[in-house]
Amino acid sequence: MKLIIVESPTKAKTITKFLDKSYLVRSSYGHIRDLPQKEMGIDIEHDFAPQYVIPNKVADRVDELKKLAKKADGVILATDEDREGEAISWHLATALELDKHFKGEKISRIVFHEITKMAIEKALATPRELDLNLVDAQQARRILDRLVGYELSPFLWKKIRRGLSAGRVQSMALRIIVEREKEIKKFKAENYWKINLVLKTKAGGEESEFPAELVKKNDEKIDAVTTLKLFAGDYKIKKTILKKEKEALDIITDLEKCQYKVENISKRETTKTPPPPFTTSTLQQSAISSLGYSSKQTMTLAQKLYEQGYITYMRTDSLNLSLESLISAQKTIQKLFGKSFALPSPRYFKNKSKGAQEAHEAIRPAYPDKTPSDLKDKLELGQYKLYKLIWNRMIASQMECAIFNSIKADISATSKASKNIYALNASGSTLTFEGYLKVYADKKSAATDALLPPMEIGDALELVSANSEGKTTTQPPRYNEATLVKVLEENGIGRPSTYAPTISTIIERKYVDKNEEKRLFPEEIGTLVSDILVAHFPQIVNMAFTATLEKDFDEIAEGTKKWVPVIRDFYEPFHANLKIKTKDVKKEEFQEKLDKSCPDCGGNLIMKFGRFGKFIACSNYPNCRYTEKTGAEKKIAEEFSEEICEKCGAKMAVKRGKFGVFLGCSNYPECKNIKRIENKTGIKCPKCKTGDIVERKSKKGRLFYGCNTYPACDFSIWNKPTGEYCPKCNSLLLFAAKGKAKCANKECDFEK
Repeated sequence: MKLIIVESPTKAKTITKFLDKSYLVRSSYGHIRDLPQKEMGIDIEHDFAPQYVIPNKVADRVDELKKLAKKADGVILATDEDREGEAISWHLATALELDKHFKGEKISRIVFHEITKMAIEKALATPRELDLNLVDAQQARRILDRLVGYELSPFLWKKIRRGLSAGRVQSMALRIIVEREKEIKKFKAENYWKINLVLKTKAGGEESEFPAELVKKNDEKIDAVTTLKLFAGDYKIKKTILKKEKEALDIITDLEKCQYKVENISKRETTKTPPPPFTTSTLQQSAISSLGYSSKQTMTLAQKLYEQGYITYMRTDSLNLSLESLISAQKTIQKLFGKSFALPSPRYFKNKSKGAQEAHEAIRPAYPDKTPSDLKDKLELGQYKLYKLIWNRMIASQMECAIFNSIKADISATSKASKNIYALNASGSTLTFEGYLKVYADKKSAATDALLPPMEIGDALELVSANSEGKTTTQPPRYNEATLVKVLEENGIGRPSTYAPTISTIIERKYVDKNEEKRLFPEEIGTLVSDILVAHFPQIVNMAFTATLEKDFDEIAEGTKKWVPVIRDFYEPFHANLKIKTKDVKKEEFQEKLDKSCPDCGGNLIMKFGRFGKFIACSNYPNCRYTEKTGAEKKIAEEFSEEICEKCGAKMAVKRGKFGVFLGCSNYPECKNIKRIENKTGIKCPKCKTGDIVERKSKKGRLFYGCNTYPACDFSIWNKPTGEYCPKCNSLLLFAAKGKAKCANKECDFEK
């Protein structure tokens, strides 16, 4: 009997279905060795040698796998195909002492992109050795990130407060968000005026009206483009605008005296090509925008779909598709939609990522012939929605293009009064063949304009209306998870496996939070940390430098670079700079001095950062421990200053625990009475009709909204309720991304 070891029990269960009894499949439950938690675990003096340990919580699992390995006729390592998976296999081989038992002869490594019978059988027929270049690339990333975290984080503890952390990729992501926020604060809105025109034609004996756009005055363009240069890309506002209201009104007056004529008409057929199948980055972006899933939620659902054998491996930057999947997709398209929607030959997409693994595949359904409706009863709702998104995208990528009929009219407007000649454009299009839009249509790809009425060159037109609409330029938008992932990918920061944990980390560290529209904004402590890193450790938060390190990791994986010199080239200047900054940078630089004296000792009061935000403290600490609450906590303390404990009669005090602020008896520990402080939304619970919906926090610190009569009523929702009700099913409407509101009922698709 041969022992196959994978990471996940779900994956082990799925693979077992495809194999006979000569194979035993077991799970390692992820990593079984790692760097120690309470020390750096890297021997800097000896080429940065990592000192791996087996955590106590997995010791029994390792012993069990060792016993099974000794009894087996051979061991097959079948962890994921990426660098992380290769490293797990290497750790397994080392921790289980497989070389000692089998002398390398009965150890094999297999990889597959999908968990299907054909893929597993093919992998078993073509085993390979461990790829130590991939292992080295993973080790290099882990060691470098450990060096940064373990040396830079204590610097932040000494200068600001304990509990802060810094990381190579997370600090870069934080800086991007902070810089965007600064641009928003600097932004000054400008008023402008847009001229709207409606013309009329009597061609064919019927009157028809259509909109037109003013583009030139006497051969000079009158539209303006405002471009705001931002840290991580350009944010462009393109409008047909006139800066001065008087100029707009003068033009309207002149346009009312013009004669209009069709100067030229162009008709053409346009096509739109479907987007490629998903990579990790584009899947996260699409899931966020269309399903409202966070990066972490998306990857968790995708992992489950992969382990159950429904999709291919979900950490990839490749756009390749296997020949078998392409053939299956074509058969499925013909069966479901007819031959007119199927391509005569497969469509291939070029990988944009320079480091994309050509042997890997894009994210696709493992069996393209299994439609979402086929699996609806087998999958949880979240898994079903994500599978449908992946299936639609892959199938659409192999369908015919969408075809549109487009028409454009060039129109002149000549003023007898001023002799000015204006140029106008009018255009329209209609969809003549759905093509891939049959299964995958976003707002951008499916957008069409009404077709223009029949017109001929030389036709005279009449002005129906001309008016000026006052507008204001809008500030650059905050990033949401989708747009942040896009910026990280475009600039080569991180890799597919790092996007979700990076965003989760900066949110969990309270550096960044989300507003009601799920847009990311920096907390005050996040801005301070970012500013310190920019000022004193610019390499760590330099986009080009971070991207260069990613290229170094890629070259290590390819075997063209050794990992030790890469780490040394980074570490030595970083460590030298850290020693200087630790000595020169003073903690007082980040403490705001207040023009107030301590009531206890007369010392100066200063503003400090604590675990839960800013507070006022005495500069003579630790000799004087006087503190004052600030901000929201101060308001709460004032609001409940007269609250009396009903158990002992003492005053109640505002305290803070891991779930937020609460009222506790000041006579603690003699009296342990506590009361919850509720942040009410002003909305009655729709389930019990008696309680109120209040803001609460989960065990992991995630904000949600639930009934304040819990546990009597267990109503809860993740998004904040708007206070309105769905006109279709009468459920609560919830705040959603992009200023929208969606129905709380998962079976209802209403949104506004």
